[in-house]
Amino acid sequence: MKPLSAILVPISRRQPWTITRLSKLGSRTLASITVDSGGQARKPSPSHIVFDKGAKVWHRDRSVLGAQVELSKSTDYLKDEVAQRVTERFQVIKRRFPTIVDLGSGAGHVAKFLEEGSTEKLIMCDESKLLLNRDEDVKYPVHTERVVYENEVLPFEENSIPAVISSMALHWTNDLPGILIQINRALKPDGLFLAALLGGDTLFELRTSIQLAEQERGGGLSPRVSPFAESRDATNLLTRAGFALTTVDVEDIVVEYPSMFHLIEDLEAMGDSNGILVRNPFIKRDTLIAAASIYEAAHGNEDGTIPATFQFLEPKKLLALSTPVILFQLPGMIIHMIGWKPDESQPQPKARGSATKSLKDVI
Repeated sequence: MKPLSAILVPISRRQPWTITRLSKLGSRTLASITVDSGGQARKPSPSHIVFDKGAKVWHRDRSVLGAQVELSKSTDYLKDEVAQRVTERFQVIKRRFPTIVDLGSGAGHVAKFLEEGSTEKLIMCDESKLLLNRDEDVKYPVHTERVVYENEVLPFEENSIPAVISSMALHWTNDLPGILIQINRALKPDGLFLAALLGGDTLFELRTSIQLAEQERGGGLSPRVSPFAESRDATNLLTRAGFALTTVDVEDIVVEYPSMFHLIEDLEAMGDSNGILVRNPFIKRDTLIAAASIYEAAHGNEDGTIPATFQFLEPKKLLALSTPVILFQLPGMIIHMIGWKPDESQPQPKARGSATKSLKDVI
């Protein structure tokens, strides 16, 4: 088993990845990683920065500061549920991966559910050092090591990682195609990439309720819920990044809350508050009250609770292994993706025109 130092790349050696200054907004400096599908640097082009990465790291750090730690642990239910479903799919693959990278690991949700002996080492990676070390005293079924990465630049050598898992993290990425290319580059040939990220219809109840309330009270709109990837784009993203044998599907999860305010409180405790760069940080009290009333009237349940939908993408062939817990009602919303780094050992399509039998004879 390689030591972690043999896999990680010092910042000065992280080539051909390049970080190019694009623009400045106030005191924030924005950066973009520019690579091609072969992992080679190419001339940077302007890209649209959606998320304030500094704010996102602060949200995650804030969620584990002081007395917030226990509240953060109490809101692990959603990330634990998704991580459990991801690891169930992973365990079905009849291959042992000596090293696994958990990208965007948070406090260690995937590590909780990996079977003992399933890997020699799990490298937990996150952009928030505080959240990454929240449960450092917890013993997991597998050996774990922790790595902090920054600016969406992965610190791994080319062809060094057998498998990468990501649960509930990639939807906060500004350059999703770029991070997928980096993952493909870091994987060994025939290496596995398995991920679950929030999809486009996530929290549509909250989004529409606040939009209607703001239109009524202020006559305008402000982005209050972050945008998410669409399921129809996921396969194209994997293919563009160079993955083979890709499979994508959508799973819906609905969580019930006593009110809209309980939902917002839990999102903040999870470190998943609104991270849009151009967000308006203020919302009037009467607008919030109006949004809560609209939420309950338009989407509320008969028992007075309100649903919150989370959409995920997942590997279609493994969907049947998902087992919901009582907290969740299916269907509700999440995007799971699976892809393999190309290798000669993988099944290959026959050359066109090489068939020796007619389909009419078989049918």
